[in-house]
Amino acid sequence: MMVLVEFLLIIFLLPFSLISSSQSSLPQSDVDLLEFPLNLEYLEAEFFLWGALGYGLDSVAPTLGSGGPQPIGTKMAKLSPVIRDIITQFAFQEVGHLRAIKANVPGFPRPLLDLSVESFAKIMDSAFGEPLTPPFDPYANDINYLLASYVVPYVGLTGYVGATPKLQSPTAKRLVAGLLGVESGQDAVLRTLLFERAMVKVVPYGITVAEFTNKISMLRNALGNAGIKDEGIIVNKVEGAEQSVRGNVLAGDDISLAFDRTPEEILRIVYGSGNENKPGGFYPNGGDGVIAKSYLQGGLEDRRR
Repeated sequence: MMVLVEFLLIIFLLPFSLISSSQSSLPQSDVDLLEFPLNLEYLEAEFFLWGALGYGLDSVAPTLGSGGPQPIGTKMAKLSPVIRDIITQFAFQEVGHLRAIKANVPGFPRPLLDLSVESFAKIMDSAFGEPLTPPFDPYANDINYLLASYVVPYVGLTGYVGATPKLQSPTAKRLVAGLLGVESGQDAVLRTLLFERAMVKVVPYGITVAEFTNKISMLRNALGNAGIKDEGIIVNKVEGAEQSVRGNVLAGDDISLAFDRTPEEILRIVYGSGNENKPGGFYPNGGDGVIAKSYLQGGLEDRRR
């Protein structure tokens, strides 16, 4: 009987011991690099869940937010059945990503996220260099929501590309490869949906979808301050694949490899400030984790001097 009890205890505890072993075996630099994208995965999960379903992470997986504050300004978007279905799929994929990362590193609570109409309107105003009238509403319809979605996943994708060569352990490399594969797929779907609507004019601005993507990409390049790592869905032929096409469903460099970004560049973009020490944008209080907090601390010290 005792042998049976011991066997059952081993079977029950095995998954937990594997997770604990995985976390303890990772170099600290890998832990830091794996924790950093939780900031973006939280944002994507909440934006997609609320946009498609009208409720967020705390309803779907209450423990994954680790008690972090509720996001600001979220609501259900006015989406057609097909787009709602696609975004719902994205939403639950992001929940899976949170589970995957937290199974390998300790993680941190969901940071405060600002997903309000005002937050996205500021991004679009910055992209065009002037206020749009009326203010851009990401939740208003399919096209607006797809454009708002264009703002988010691609930044995380470039972060995973940038992190890959810095990782040391096979566990971390395998995890990031798996995350990157799905994030790339999401970005490709979004860009394809927008490419199908490239010449459609966004109501009531009279500006095409293609021009919106170009302006958003130019803004991210400017904020990231590290050269061209972002392109819209239609480009000049010289910038297209092999300098042969203008269509740009998948963004890539001159030999069609994915662009990479550092954590510093990502923070500059998602803060909307162009400064990794100055929070704002989607993260009013800044990001969390060792990497993001190190820049916040540096910013605080600079302001005290």
